[in-house]
Amino acid sequence: MNARPVPSARQSKSLLEVSDLEVEFRTDEGTVHAVDGVSFDMSDGEVLSIVGESGSGKSVTAMTILGLTRGPNARISGSVRYHGKELTDASSEELQEIRGDRIAMVFQDPMSSFNPVQRIGDQIVEAIRAHRDVSDEEAHRTAVESLSSVGIPDAKTRARHYPFEYSGGMRQRAMIAMALALEPALLIADEPSTALDVTIQAQILELLRQLNEERGLSVILITHDLGVVAEIADRVMVMYAGQIVEQGSLDEIFYDPQHPYTWGLMGSLTRLDQPPPERLPQIAGAPPSLLAPPTGCHFRPRCPHAFGKCIEQPALEQRLPTARGHLDRCWLEPSEKKEKREVEGRIGLEAPA
Repeated sequence: MNARPVPSARQSKSLLEVSDLEVEFRTDEGTVHAVDGVSFDMSDGEVLSIVGESGSGKSVTAMTILGLTRGPNARISGSVRYHGKELTDASSEELQEIRGDRIAMVFQDPMSSFNPVQRIGDQIVEAIRAHRDVSDEEAHRTAVESLSSVGIPDAKTRARHYPFEYSGGMRQRAMIAMALALEPALLIADEPSTALDVTIQAQILELLRQLNEERGLSVILITHDLGVVAEIADRVMVMYAGQIVEQGSLDEIFYDPQHPYTWGLMGSLTRLDQPPPERLPQIAGAPPSLLAPPTGCHFRPRCPHAFGKCIEQPALEQRLPTARGHLDRCWLEPSEKKEKREVEGRIGLEAPA
């Protein structure tokens, strides 16, 4: 695993800053605490991967950045700043200018993201002309160029086809083409390879990596699959029950994970360097209801290492003195974590010599 060095704040311009973000939704059953005090930032050209089980708050965090969770039953607090501009209190018109143009999003299901009765090219043209004062002919040319840039063959012809005429992998590429037609600075990709076979998954990830390297495109990649993370991320943020429980560089998360939840995710991966187990390990229990998250550490009811202090909420902070920027939310001392990981067996990869 050879991750590129993560850009430091001194080396690169701050692109996105999220501070103490909280998102709640009022429902008939009660208040859903979907995002609970999330803070992170991104630099230009960085690939940040947000990892966690379904319901951990990954997608809600991403959609809130774009103002897509606003509504009469939603309460949003905290700060989201894009190039220094606050987005949480931006008007609908201001958000409309940013969405698609400066920050674009690729959603999980490309079939439902396209209008089934409009040609692919026409839908990309519509997105272009919503933000650019260009002729229909110029917009069509840009749409074809964008489809070609993501590896769709004979793009001029394919632009006239309908979504049902595309395979799953082709539809995902077309979604990325639409997202990139206006050359945004940041692409949010929500489970972009879900439901695709492994060969197509690899092609989509390679495409995202190329776009990052060639265009300097910043990417937030949302996934539950740590194998996907290993292919592309500079930095990893692990979420559980609406909170960040660990974040650090790719190497820190894979070679020296500090939170028991991350250990569980790592332990459930198949390993090419080990004999295949009869049955993959799994994290006991299920994620908690966000209507009533557990007191203290949210992972406490499922954690085999929980002890008395875990009834108190641990802060997300740096606990390893030598790991700047590697943060975790766990009361265990670093020496205890190392000991417990060794007892459980090797969790995390061995650092390269």
